[in-house]
Amino acid sequence: MKRAIQIGLLGLGTVGGSVVKIVQENAANISQKVGLPLKISRVLVRNKEKQRTVDTGDAIVTTDINDILADPAIDIIVEVMGGEQPAKEYILQALNAGKHVVTANKDVIAKYGRELFTAAEDNHVDLLFEASVGGGIPIIRPLKQCLAANQITEVMGIVNGTTNYMLTKMMNEKMSYADVLAEAQAKGYAEADPTADVGGWDAARKIAILSSIAFSSRVTLDDVYVEGITNISVEDIEYARELGYVIKLVAVAKDSEHGIEVRVHPAFIPNSHPLAGVSDVFNAIYVKGHAVGEAMFYGRGAGGLPTASAVTADIIDVARDIKHNTSSRILCTCFENKPLCPVGKTELPYYIRLLVEDKPGVFAAIAGAFGAQQVSLHSVIQKRKINNCAEIVLITYPVSNDNIKLAMNTLDGMSVVTKVRSVIRVEAEEIA
Repeated sequence: MKRAIQIGLLGLGTVGGSVVKIVQENAANISQKVGLPLKISRVLVRNKEKQRTVDTGDAIVTTDINDILADPAIDIIVEVMGGEQPAKEYILQALNAGKHVVTANKDVIAKYGRELFTAAEDNHVDLLFEASVGGGIPIIRPLKQCLAANQITEVMGIVNGTTNYMLTKMMNEKMSYADVLAEAQAKGYAEADPTADVGGWDAARKIAILSSIAFSSRVTLDDVYVEGITNISVEDIEYARELGYVIKLVAVAKDSEHGIEVRVHPAFIPNSHPLAGVSDVFNAIYVKGHAVGEAMFYGRGAGGLPTASAVTADIIDVARDIKHNTSSRILCTCFENKPLCPVGKTELPYYIRLLVEDKPGVFAAIAGAFGAQQVSLHSVIQKRKINNCAEIVLITYPVSNDNIKLAMNTLDGMSVVTKVRSVIRVEAEEIA
């Protein structure tokens, strides 16, 4: 009879230290929930000499992964190192060594999920990854278990706190993109190289994971269409406000007639939509199912303790399996092979901001260019002049991405069009 569930922890940074703290502080409560105590027995770090504020107790701290993988007493490997390598190889080695794995690593799951889930199934061990999307927000388990009876038709989320913070500041304080990025970096919300966040790649990894689960069909990072927020201006945000929208970086997955749409991009969101009120560093994931209808999961999408909360919950789940001598109850759920919808076939309304010559006949020429590409205009606004040019804002009816690109190419070549300033999708069932 086991006396404790023993854990090998890979990484002792912000999340790893928070996992240690939660396991120590809630030890008695967790022991009651599992039926056995949890014990962090070994910890892998890059530098043993580094000063740390977290007390690992009597755990053995090592720089050699083999000290953990070769220890037969270790039941669960918890990977919170981050990055693709060596994390992916360590996870794979752990699974092949017959050890259960809990990870918070979206990079590894989004790119190597199929290989890792196959290894887990072959070795009859658990591989859980709740913290890989949404930090402390429960979403992986609800999709796999609580909503398992549903046919999911849509998942849309604000899943990157950095960009949500930046867009919120731009909206509330009319700060420029450059100024708000500098502030986010100063506060530690954005990295020195912010590309993963502002370029949309962090969100793309997360929606690849969510769409794979939601639609039971493998979606990888390479399948996701990605646009970031680097071209969003205060002017666009102000126009959005006037028109009854907010601009958010959204991660979208839909089961459409052309296949699974998976995309990340800025979008106009109607003020009436549940995601419109998600501000600052908070994240939210909105789900539609044929039976449940609409559901939304909201909370802190990053940070040491919120992420460690999800990691520790997975540890408890695995520990319960060990206690009851079971495993692999729910592994990879990608049992279908659904086609992916090319981004060119996706159909949405668009917001378009143009700078044009201020003279008679210009609007007729522009309307003709749109009409030639089967783009119908819902509304047109002209509010100001800039250097003797008129700024025009248009909202289209739903149109394919291919057709809007053709229309933009035509406009770019027209002498009366000084500049195409913005083209942003509108995520709305009805145009405001």
